[in-house]
Amino acid sequence: MKKKTSKELADELRPHYDFDYATMKRNRFAGMKLSAPIYLDDDVAEVFDSSEAVNTVLRSAIRAMRGAGAKRRSRRTSSKKRAS
Repeated sequence: MKKKTSKELADELRPHYDFDYATMKRNRFAGMKLSAPIYLDDDVAEVFDSSEAVNTVLRSAIRAMRGAGAKRRSRRTSSKKRAS
């Protein structure tokens, strides 16, 4: 089998490709975040019936923690203002 020269290869390549995006299949890996699985303890898993339920509770906890952190910061700044 004879190797093709770069000139022969260049002739086979198209200058552009016309994609019909309407007929393309969705990439099942696009948008997936690859991370390690998180395992719940048995007693915690008994309370939740789905991953959506777990995520809802965790998001609520995150909002509560952020709110508490903002309140704590505002108390610190107000006490500093009083001292000066």
